[in-house]
Amino acid sequence: MTVHFIGAGPGAADLITVRGRDLIGKCSVCLYAGSIVSPELLQYCPAGARIIDTAPMSLDEIEEEYVRAASAGEDVARLHSGDLSIWSAVAEQIRRLQRHGIDYTMTPGVPAFAAAAAALGRELTIPAVAQSLVLTRVSGRASPMPNDETLARFGATGATLAIHLAIHALADVVAELTPLYGAECPVAVVAKASWPDERVIHGILGDIEGKLARDPVERTAIIFVGPSLTAKDFRESSLYDAAYQRRFRGR
Repeated sequence: MTVHFIGAGPGAADLITVRGRDLIGKCSVCLYAGSIVSPELLQYCPAGARIIDTAPMSLDEIEEEYVRAASAGEDVARLHSGDLSIWSAVAEQIRRLQRHGIDYTMTPGVPAFAAAAAALGRELTIPAVAQSLVLTRVSGRASPMPNDETLARFGATGATLAIHLAIHALADVVAELTPLYGAECPVAVVAKASWPDERVIHGILGDIEGKLARDPVERTAIIFVGPSLTAKDFRESSLYDAAYQRRFRGR
């Protein structure tokens, strides 16, 4: 018996990997985070599968489901939104599986920031403008931030920031980053990227609060901050320059 942790992608049912989709179809038990995972993904479950929404469950109750499936010899598909490598709450589940000697696998998924960038229609790394993307968040009730991981420290680098789980703290984000990036720095808020009700709000640090006050976003959003969001007059990469010699270009 194996528990298959699967990155279910940002929302759209067709943005799951082929491997993830096929694993769902082979498992007789499916646990999914119903508060943030699209129910459309459940169409890939086999007929008669036991499907469990873990949104109202505690970690202890989820662990009990794993143990129950293990005793019955049933493989489990465990769906988490986005990609498993960040903010998935998979680490503590794996630790408990290891205590029970239960095997597991991890299948990556399309991360939310990538779907949000697609919604913006932009590359986030621009030659000579921005070559680093910082994925971060702010402290919340579920998990505090380490003392040294602050927006001010990341913002001091001038990198493009993709701030997750922070739409409720937009005022704090603006207050902390405006002295570093300036009030005219571009901002984009992408809510529910790839969902049917996806929303994109463009602004600058100086006006984004007002825009969101008139048309609020309550959850499932990423705040992007950085000059790369509107860069136009930038130098082209040398990668495809006719004079750029590399081993794959026989010139």
